Amino acid sequence: MKFNSILLNIADGVATVTLNRPERLNAFTGEMHAELREALARTKADPGVRALLITGAGRGFCAGQDLSERMMSPATARADVGHSFAENYYPLLETLRTLPLPVQ
Repeated sequence: MKFNSILLNIADGVATVTLNRPERLNAFTGEMHAELREALARTKADPGVRALLITGAGRGFCAGQDLSERMMSPATARADVGHSFAENYYPLLETLRTLPLPVQ
């Protein structure tokens, strides 16, 4: 998978994931969630990685969810925030919690 909204660098036993949407204060999108899942899977599978550092590009770490991704016309159904949490945020937190290495 090619990353568009994050950067992954593995060097000297440290995997560094950089949220890379500085123009939007690194706010999460569906694409960013998918890329982060892939980066964490690669990190977990690499026996040379001893620690994970998560950072953000630009002036902010992460502004949360990119709400512009949820913009809808009046004719469309309201966004299901619970679905977003169930599909993206809860699995992300569980993956980080169970990762067998220190996370900073």
